[in-house]
Amino acid sequence: MITFPNESAKYRTAREKLLQKEIELRRAMEAVAAARRALPPGGLVPQDYVFDGLDAEGKPTEIKLSELFAPGKDTLILYQMMFPRHPQETRDVATSGETAKLERRDQLCPSCTALLDQFDGAVGHLQAAGFNFAVVAKTALDNLTALGRDRGWQNMRLVSSACNSFKRDYNSETADGAQVPLLSVFHRDAEGIRHFWSSELGFAPTDPGQDPRAIGTCEILWNLMDFTPEGRPDWHEQLQYSGACCH
Repeated sequence: MITFPNESAKYRTAREKLLQKEIELRRAMEAVAAARRALPPGGLVPQDYVFDGLDAEGKPTEIKLSELFAPGKDTLILYQMMFPRHPQETRDVATSGETAKLERRDQLCPSCTALLDQFDGAVGHLQAAGFNFAVVAKTALDNLTALGRDRGWQNMRLVSSACNSFKRDYNSETADGAQVPLLSVFHRDAEGIRHFWSSELGFAPTDPGQDPRAIGTCEILWNLMDFTPEGRPDWHEQLQYSGACCH
């Protein structure tokens, strides 16, 4: 047992009880991860979707889904972002940068953007560990690459699905064209590319007072707040903050 300066016996007793719950949570998280890894093969991708992206020299080109898999790396982690934003989104639009020129309806989702701000630094580590990572959005490629420049993203591969049905087929776009945030994983085997897992928790009913937390275990920002005495505030990510240095 460890202790910290000037803590009371009451604090230590309560902390030890909490530690047991944290151990239980760790075990539950690993049990869920093990069950996920044990999923039977998912459905084969019906077509080799063609996206708009940038080649190695930064020039626009067509990129097939299969080309998002680097040689020897058979798993692709793909974040399907809301760009354009949901029609009911009321938060402020971008007020600076290239994306500020877009109409409100064509602008980006602040929450997706904040999440990708956090992911960008992890991509190099993911690739070194043997994984592929990309971001797909329904907006035109020029808008997506402009967003990357505005936010200072350096590592994520950005592709546009403006000319294909990928997001509609994989539940990241509703029948009326509204965008839905989704983290998906695809795996390549001898038979082709298969869908492995997606963040379906986002479609499930929530408990009272909770948001869906569809990818809650990797949302750094919100998980950091959970460590504090205040907990998660009644607050939402924004594209810019008054007096702050975040882009």
